[in-house]
Amino acid sequence: MNIKPTLLIIEDEPSILRGLTDLFVFHGFDVESEMDGKKGLSRALEKQHSCILLDVMLPSMNGFEICNAIRVQSQIQPILMLTAKNTEADIINGLTLGADDYLAKPFSTSELVLRVTALIRRSGLSSNNNKLNIGKHVSICMQKLTGTSHKQAVRYTRREVNILTYLNQQKAPVSRDELLREVWGYKSTDCLDTRTVDIHIAKIRKKIERDPKTPEYLVTLRGEGYQLFSRQS
Repeated sequence: MNIKPTLLIIEDEPSILRGLTDLFVFHGFDVESEMDGKKGLSRALEKQHSCILLDVMLPSMNGFEICNAIRVQSQIQPILMLTAKNTEADIINGLTLGADDYLAKPFSTSELVLRVTALIRRSGLSSNNNKLNIGKHVSICMQKLTGTSHKQAVRYTRREVNILTYLNQQKAPVSRDELLREVWGYKSTDCLDTRTVDIHIAKIRKKIERDPKTPEYLVTLRGEGYQLFSRQS
């Protein structure tokens, strides 16, 4: 018997909530929902969901606060934020608090389904790769999403670990489009308009680099892409 993926939608606009519920039920999801921020957080903390769709603007408690509270309890719960705000500051805020991805309204329903399914597919980590060492000063437990960097304890999101894992497996620079295909799971990147990759790279550098402005490990090679130099020297 196939077990349906579980989706929690926290959205206060009734028409959008109905549309999203119908959309994901049609695609084979078991959908739960809440329209109030505090009630949504309570539902989110009850159990692990395959994914949480989290609106930013909610009554009683906003999406940023909910995301932060979820991350206190679970670093591995997949979260995709839905927002009417598309400024870089709002995007960075959501991702910094631990959201795995974001999508600005109005959005394409096909793109939303694609992002959710890709996020769920990428949420598991191989038990054969439990630890990633980057240079002499960075060590990451890829199952617990925690580690040390320059003697400081650091927490990572699943997406950050997946990016580092993929980059570590490649011997050549990796382009932005390749990361979107291989880590995010997009089949085509031709029509994508997202700064998600750039923001994630910046976040990772803040966690693994001694000086993020002059990276030693996660380097940008102009015209080629990103490359991770993880071997100890």
